Amino acid sequence: MSRFADVIDRLAATIEARRDADASGSYTAQLLADRVRAAKKLGEEAVETVIAATQADETALAAESADLIYHWLVVLAAAGVSLDEVAAKLEAREGTSGLAEKASRS
Repeated sequence: MSRFADVIDRLAATIEARRDADASGSYTAQLLADRVRAAKKLGEEAVETVIAATQADETALAAESADLIYHWLVVLAAAGVSLDEVAAKLEAREGTSGLAEKASRS
């Protein structure tokens, strides 16, 4: 398994472990309890990632990407969507042109 996949697995497990944590002491627990807040935070991090990318700031892009991925994982957990479900969607699209896949959605 790649370093990235290892980190994602550990982070997803940590997020899940925070589900029953006291929200007064856990930012993750707060987000898990409020799916709308978590989704808004994900959107904010996505914008910050785009800004870092357009400014060609590799250090900021890496940091904002980490924030984005953390918040994406929280939103998935809050919604009850597993990484395996996301992987299945990606696998189903393998070998399909991105343009063809997008056209098939309309």
